[in-house]
Amino acid sequence: MLIDTAPLWIAATNTYVVASERGGFAVVIDCPPDPEGIGLLLRKHELIPIAALVTHAHIDHLGGAGSLARATGVDVHLHPDDAFLAMAPEQQLSLLFGAHMPDLDVNPPAAYVDLVDGARLSLAGLDIDVVHTPGHTPGHCCFLIDGVLFSGDQLFAGSIGRTDLPGGDFTALMASMEAKILTLDDDVDVLPGHGPPTTIANERASNPFLAQFRA
Repeated sequence: MLIDTAPLWIAATNTYVVASERGGFAVVIDCPPDPEGIGLLLRKHELIPIAALVTHAHIDHLGGAGSLARATGVDVHLHPDDAFLAMAPEQQLSLLFGAHMPDLDVNPPAAYVDLVDGARLSLAGLDIDVVHTPGHTPGHCCFLIDGVLFSGDQLFAGSIGRTDLPGGDFTALMASMEAKILTLDDDVDVLPGHGPPTTIANERASNPFLAQFRA
């Protein structure tokens, strides 16, 4: 399996391209409004995108999905519980970054494909398990592919996602952590939406926010 990433846009969002092999079809996981950066990542491995999987609808993860869809024809997959965020990109720019960026293309795609908890997607020769983890946002999802968890803003190395933005819920995030994340095997690699990679074992043992789950 080929996985590559680049921290893109002003939020340094980790965008991932995942494929069975170089030169083949690929999925893009999370799309900040940086089409040039996403395109460079795909061209680096001569990949053809066939789908965009979005962990949640904050603009630093979703804002570039529309431009990618218009340029390549990919379907954009998003959980429907985040639709209220997806429909308000300009409001998010103001709330999250305190700025209006008129030259930034954050127009959404024409439609979304709904993500469903527990579904297994077969895309680009990959089996992708959808894990709905509400808390950071109501529709937040992680993606598990061949022992690798793309955790979005659910779990970071040494930290967890913030819950002080619209739709955030700390109790829900921790319930998702207990039921959906910490039930995974220790050797699962974790590739988060920001910052460095980690593993379930590392976070189970040392993440201060998960101390309540340690024996």
